[in-house]
Amino acid sequence: MPLNPQLVPLAEGMSGPEVVKMSDMTPDEAREAYLALANLFGPGEEVGSVTDRTVPGPAGAIPVRVYSPMAAGTEGTLPVVVFYHGGGWVIGDLDSHDRECRAISNRANCIIVSVHYRRAPEAAFPAAFEDAAAALEWVGANAGELGGDPARIAIAGDSAGGNLSAAVAIHARDNTGPKLCFQLLVYPAVDFAADYASEKENEEGPFLTLDTMNWFKAQYVSGDTDPSDARLSPLQASSHEGLPPALVVTAELDPLRDQGRAYAKKLEDAGVPVTFHEYDGMAHLFFQLSAISDDAKALLDECGEVLTKAFAQV
Repeated sequence: MPLNPQLVPLAEGMSGPEVVKMSDMTPDEAREAYLALANLFGPGEEVGSVTDRTVPGPAGAIPVRVYSPMAAGTEGTLPVVVFYHGGGWVIGDLDSHDRECRAISNRANCIIVSVHYRRAPEAAFPAAFEDAAAALEWVGANAGELGGDPARIAIAGDSAGGNLSAAVAIHARDNTGPKLCFQLLVYPAVDFAADYASEKENEEGPFLTLDTMNWFKAQYVSGDTDPSDARLSPLQASSHEGLPPALVVTAELDPLRDQGRAYAKKLEDAGVPVTFHEYDGMAHLFFQLSAISDDAKALLDECGEVLTKAFAQV
């Protein structure tokens, strides 16, 4: 179906011959443009508290932002979501996804630890994965310091953040943990080793084009990297059994759509409980467009609902 009418004005404003393509920008220019888009809609909703700090990482301190929910009278420890922002491993930061972290913290009544992993091209693969894994391990060992419950930890992310979430879930299962109760994957990029029909079908976007996808890949991955490495392509992992339950969200008009579909099927075939939801008429980026999109608002509500349910089952 065509692009949802609520997104048409923004899509038209971000296209056309006068608009500079991201692949023609420097990484810093692209980061500034992405953050300007995120700031276009003003501040997110109020939460209980927001604290910036760092946690130890393999190459030094990793910046994180810790959100506690608005809900008053909460006693004891809260569940924790470790969140990895999208942005093609190149753009995106703690500010670009501040609105979404605030919303999910309130809806799931949970602590959010948003992770600003090292970005390419300054730090190429596997730097982002290593930071993502290190941040999760720190949260598992120190959840109590944040007021969190180490028995109720989930991970979440969109796009490149969905890639990191899926890859880190496999790593946590196979190594030192922590044991995760849920993974929330919003239009995840999960396979560098294959091509998918949706990449051509939706190669002109809106919002994410195949040209931009290839630019991100060129920044993040060197030519001698094995594309089937599970840290890069979690769909290519040798086993998906025993992974945490998942919500996998895709958008009909997204080049990444078929990767998300394939990953949901891979998890389901491995016996992992999966909720799969494809939003018709939606495009990549819509997770961040709740200020103008009813479907984006519904997605944030859905995230809150599935996380609340997952936390209650632990």
